[in-house]
Amino acid sequence: MATFIELISDNSKLTPDQVDHLEQLVAEWRLLADLSFADLVLWLPIRKDEKSWPVGYIAIAQIRPTTAATVFSNDLIGSTIDWGVRQKIDQALSESEIVRDTAPELVGEIMIKEESIPVIFEGKTLAVISRHRNADLMRLPSKLELNYREIAHKIFRMVTEGSFPIRNSIYNSESTPRVGDGLIRLDANGIIFFASPNARSALSRVGYQSEIEKQNLGEVFASLAKGNTQPTDESWQTLLSGKFLRRTEYESTDGVLDILVIPLIEAGDRIGAIVLLHNVTELRNRDRALITKDATIKEIHHRVKNNLQTVSALLRLQSRRVEDPVASAALSEAVRRVASIALVHETLSNQSTESVEFDQVFDQIVKNSIELNPRKINFTKIGSFGAFDSKVATALSLVVTELIHNSLEHGLSEVGDELSVEIVKKGNNYTVAVCDNGAGLPTDFNLEKSANLGLQIANTLTKNELNGSIKLFRDGDLTKGEVTFKAN
Repeated sequence: MATFIELISDNSKLTPDQVDHLEQLVAEWRLLADLSFADLVLWLPIRKDEKSWPVGYIAIAQIRPTTAATVFSNDLIGSTIDWGVRQKIDQALSESEIVRDTAPELVGEIMIKEESIPVIFEGKTLAVISRHRNADLMRLPSKLELNYREIAHKIFRMVTEGSFPIRNSIYNSESTPRVGDGLIRLDANGIIFFASPNARSALSRVGYQSEIEKQNLGEVFASLAKGNTQPTDESWQTLLSGKFLRRTEYESTDGVLDILVIPLIEAGDRIGAIVLLHNVTELRNRDRALITKDATIKEIHHRVKNNLQTVSALLRLQSRRVEDPVASAALSEAVRRVASIALVHETLSNQSTESVEFDQVFDQIVKNSIELNPRKINFTKIGSFGAFDSKVATALSLVVTELIHNSLEHGLSEVGDELSVEIVKKGNNYTVAVCDNGAGLPTDFNLEKSANLGLQIANTLTKNELNGSIKLFRDGDLTKGEVTFKAN
């Protein structure tokens, strides 16, 4: 199915600013659907060019209310109608005026009332919204429903005046409070003259138990915030006056409210505002728990790294006191292996996720290995690793360390010491080749029967931890240690 932008570009000649206006409208029009208890469909006039009269319309967006049952079970996006088939839509486009409720019509088994609202931006009608409501649900409206509809009418009027959606909106439409979370209606002076039951419950949750209507909302929150050290850039009276679009949070020991203030404008004058309240106490508690958990995990990795470094230092100290060169070399190798594992935990302690950016670990492994070698090594790296989970990263760090160490120990050339590592990645499949230009392997070399402890460790880890394979072979003038595995 074509995207929203493709539907516009394929059927009209709107400017980028006009397309942006329609995008913002669709991003924010859930508010309209919920306040209207209605399905909304956005119809774009189909034109060959800007001066041509439209030959019909194409539905480029559709939304269903969360406050009422939908009247459309099917998806209308991409469907078209010819000019003259829906006269109320034609009239709204031609006259740039809202065409009020028509006589109910039977759609399936439901009597539907329809209203057409032109979408106007900078004096030009860009599209038409058709609003579809169940007529049977409109007969005995409650106080809440009456207020919602009155607000909806005022915002639809803002759509025709080009003042909704409010340009440069400061809130994220995915996480913004919704009508059902709690709604407060303010007059032009910031006085509450309607509050939904959910809004009352949200205020009760943070400690306000008195009657809310006829109170100044800014003063209500200022009284709640007394003794609260929560910093704010503006006073609560300014934030909640209804004069400006605002998104803020109120937090106390009792709870947390996400607050969105939307001014209502008519003919350029502010006539009031609506305030949406969402009790996000449990959500913020979960966020804090996750932050605490992440901090704890990072601290654990940090301590593991410190403990491994302590073990490494003890082994190094012990190796200096051992007179047997074989034992001393074995302890030195143990130091190197412990240090490789410590590098993984050091990387994890500095990251917010449990995945390891392995290139950082690898670069440090190579740096440490080359610095300890008395000869000058020309090193080349081809490709990159990316991120692995900690289990793969730990095993791979040890395998790579052993292969590099084996090359540096046995693969030196009299002409010039060359070491290279090539990483080939195809999806989740990796091949890592450690190459040197040394004398090569013995003709009877067998990795499975090799007495080299480092290669035995690399072989075991590759098979058991990486579920991969490892092989050492001669390729022209180079000796290669090649590891193949699949990262999850």
